[in-house]
Amino acid sequence: MPRGTHPRSLRRRTAAGCAALLLVLLTAGTAAGAPTPTPTPTPTPSRTDGSDPLDPRITEIMRKPGYRNAQWGLLQVDPDTGRTVHSRFPDQLFIPGSTAKLFSVSGAWHALGPDHRFVTPLYAVGERRGATLTGDLALVAQGDLTLGGRTRPDGTVAFTDLDHTYADDVPGATLTPQNPLAGIDLLARQVRASGITRVDGNVIVDDRLFAPEPVLIPTPTPLIVNDNLIDLTTTPGDRADAPARLDWRPKVAPYRVTSTVKTVAAGKPTAVTVTTSDNGTRIRLSGTIAAGAAPVLKVSPITDPAAFGRTALIEALERAGVDVTADPAGGNPVDRLPAGYEGRARVAAYTSPPFADYAKLILKVSHNLGANLGMCLMAVTTGSRACMDGFPVLASFLDEAKVDRAQVQLLDGRGGNPVDRSTPQAEIQMLTYWLRSPEARRFRESLPVLGVDGLLAENCRDCPARGKVFAKTGAAVGLDALNDRLGIGAITIAGYLDKGDGRFDVFYAGVTGASTPTTDPSGILDIANDVAMIAAHLQEAVAAPGAGQP
Repeated sequence: MPRGTHPRSLRRRTAAGCAALLLVLLTAGTAAGAPTPTPTPTPTPSRTDGSDPLDPRITEIMRKPGYRNAQWGLLQVDPDTGRTVHSRFPDQLFIPGSTAKLFSVSGAWHALGPDHRFVTPLYAVGERRGATLTGDLALVAQGDLTLGGRTRPDGTVAFTDLDHTYADDVPGATLTPQNPLAGIDLLARQVRASGITRVDGNVIVDDRLFAPEPVLIPTPTPLIVNDNLIDLTTTPGDRADAPARLDWRPKVAPYRVTSTVKTVAAGKPTAVTVTTSDNGTRIRLSGTIAAGAAPVLKVSPITDPAAFGRTALIEALERAGVDVTADPAGGNPVDRLPAGYEGRARVAAYTSPPFADYAKLILKVSHNLGANLGMCLMAVTTGSRACMDGFPVLASFLDEAKVDRAQVQLLDGRGGNPVDRSTPQAEIQMLTYWLRSPEARRFRESLPVLGVDGLLAENCRDCPARGKVFAKTGAAVGLDALNDRLGIGAITIAGYLDKGDGRFDVFYAGVTGASTPTTDPSGILDIANDVAMIAAHLQEAVAAPGAGQP
């Protein structure tokens, strides 16, 4: 039976989704809302650590009436001298949002190595006579985040500033042009090139690398195709009352997608709803889209990634000229897998881009699945199949990096669990570690760049700080049903301020306890823009002649 989403639940999910994206599509505009009474401004704490006075523009932001019950955290440090330039509640735990990815991605980078490549092999398990394999093909999943689905011709990983993984939560998400089945297709062509034209047996995905951990949301799986999502693109018809046009990918049996979305007059509301069957394989779109409107992207989860990958591979083999006798839409028969593959013929393999390219994808677009996957991959480096065993690996790394673990609390890699907390000081320590690493530039350039790309692409495009702030953003927002508004658990930013001549200050800025005037998610943009502008003002100050010096 199709399952729908209650309107209030949808509103709540949309609000939370905007929060998770933070700083996406930020503008200098002001969200509409009822006027707020002017309260007594929150005083700025006196400085007792010898740090510099705040730029008056920053003080003005922090003292806005909307922040009367909020608390700001701020820390800026000159790593060359160790001098604290600005400080406000540096050792207080804040909700980090996605700035928590600074810890998890750094840990995975250290554990795997920046140049680590995931090699996903395909083995022939059975007896081969001529062009016929009597037996099975086993695809051994290795935790490759994209399996070729985002790889450009030059071997780098493609991303858009607003990733498709956020399509259900934030309007404007877009797709990369790459074929999400590219890696699967390559494997199939390699099988054909090996001389096999018939498989008298089955195709199996070996997903024993690690066990899915439901605490991690979204839950990583050893085999991932298209971020374990079906992309659904609705485009308006040629005129009002015409059926909307539908496209979807990746097209793999037994998934079927239908649409009753109608085109309405230009300027009328666009509202597209997705419902699915219990197993997720029957997807239906309904609603309206305005004539002349931009395409609307939605996504639907792939509920059984291993079975999906098996079917995708069988269909790819058929396209490549390899006949498989097994039913493509059948289950994934893991009971047929061998204990190991020693002595088995490897007939194909897909090799990923280096892990540093995946880290860049995760940090630029705030890729939640990829950040959680890192926890599982850290566990695998110890020989464990339990993703929770990635946390001791991360803990050991943080100790080595001289990050005070007492100032960090994590129960996932993405920064979305209610327990997640970190102090401005801990995030500064993490960022400072990278400045002293041979990988300093590579890591810094993996972060969103103010006014240039990733989740900071639309910020400060014409301000002096454009291109000079490299920072991870974070947010946690939820519905305040009592007051019919959105509550801001946190909106944060942490990274590097370019001082010129190859020198950088490290910084953190964030606010907790703010709220929007209404439940309109656009109200989040004002708060996020304030945080972004604080980062811009900090950079402008250190870039000025004589600024940032003791």
